[in-house]
Amino acid sequence: MPNPSVEVFTDPRPDFFGAPYEALTLQLPDDREGPVVATLVRRRTDRPATGAALYLHGFSDYFHQKELAEFHLARGEDFYAVDLRKNGRSLLPHQTPTRMGDVADYYPELDAAVATIRADGHERIVFNAHSTGGLIGVLWLHDAPHRDADLSAVRAVVLNSPFLDVPANWAVRALAPRPFAVLARNRPELVLQQPTRSQYQISIHATERGEWTFNPDWKPVTGGVVRAEWLAAAQRAIARAHAGLTLTMPILVMCSNRTVRAREWSDELLRGDAVLNADALARWSTQLGRHVTCLRIVDGMHDLLLSTPPVRAEVYAQLARWLDAYGAGVS
Repeated sequence: MPNPSVEVFTDPRPDFFGAPYEALTLQLPDDREGPVVATLVRRRTDRPATGAALYLHGFSDYFHQKELAEFHLARGEDFYAVDLRKNGRSLLPHQTPTRMGDVADYYPELDAAVATIRADGHERIVFNAHSTGGLIGVLWLHDAPHRDADLSAVRAVVLNSPFLDVPANWAVRALAPRPFAVLARNRPELVLQQPTRSQYQISIHATERGEWTFNPDWKPVTGGVVRAEWLAAAQRAIARAHAGLTLTMPILVMCSNRTVRAREWSDELLRGDAVLNADALARWSTQLGRHVTCLRIVDGMHDLLLSTPPVRAEVYAQLARWLDAYGAGVS
């Protein structure tokens, strides 16, 4: 049964996707910027389901991949997605978007999401996360025993281009960790990457060269602002992942077969990871646990779920095959 000490999301209301999607709110303790909330999006199947999927978005992002929800619904699984504090549906007017002091900041809303899913009658969950959400998620699962959190319902993990390495072209990668940590403590809001027109975001936004429509306040075409505090927290988490985690459930890591770098528009941006180093993601994936499958998706973009239609079809086919083989206990 869910841990009664874990606060759960309350007050379901229609989500902006429309019924039967619902949005539930978790009131979190105030921080230095004021009130804080997180949001859980829920979409249940027409028939009672025993299994469920929980999705976590990446940096400067929110849940908008309805195709993923429809994939799990077709498998007879209820679907849930968390918009973390200061992101997407959870972003409040007074807040600094995406602000993070440590990946552990997000553990309360993820714990509450699992408690809510279990309260809805599910004992088996597949956890699915993209990019920074993947990094946050594996540390959240790894740290559960150390904080007496019961996450035994999570039976399988699917990671879509998880943020397991800082891109080599980020100048801050060359900074020594200890001096940079001091800088992040003293000037946490220091902007390290000015918002510019991100070629990756241009490749996916329908307002530019892509096919997807987003809320620009939640997923800006500039790609979001990287601040010292956020990057220091990400570097600490990445170092822990590199040192090796001890997750015991089967893990699927999917990433592109190639990395693409372009200062100006090129159709190559539609056929590779334009955000992270795909080879590095594949290399470090083996450090996450005892049972890791790594699949390289030909012509996959950074968010594989936003790739071109033929690539997406391959992603979902591979995901279904892997879940049938290793996550069969979820549905």
